Amino acid sequence: MSSITHLQRVRRIYKTILRLHRGLPLEIQSLGNNYLRDEFKRHKKCNSTEANVFLNEWANYAISLAKQLGLQGPKTAEPLGKNLNNEDIEKLRDEQVYQLYELLMAATGTSDEKIKPS
Repeated sequence: MSSITHLQRVRRIYKTILRLHRGLPLEIQSLGNNYLRDEFKRHKKCNSTEANVFLNEWANYAISLAKQLGLQGPKTAEPLGKNLNNEDIEKLRDEQVYQLYELLMAATGTSDEKIKPS
């Protein structure tokens, strides 16, 4: 059994996600591709422990997106997206929460002025 190198694993996950993004609406596809590129660039020099966590999370994202897009047939498709539970949100750093907020603004096409507290 041959094992793939770390670099091969990174490239495989990256390219797989770019291919999966082709199944998204154009606006979301562009947003997703830009985010993907940025995150992979940011983690280029992380340590091996962080790299394993990073790649596992992106692999889980790829699996989830493939299920949502119904790649095994249209009847297997699920709604796009996934809600975060409170436990996951609590694990995020402040900068990550802000990043999610910016992503929400970009995805919904709204600005800070349009958001009113409920």
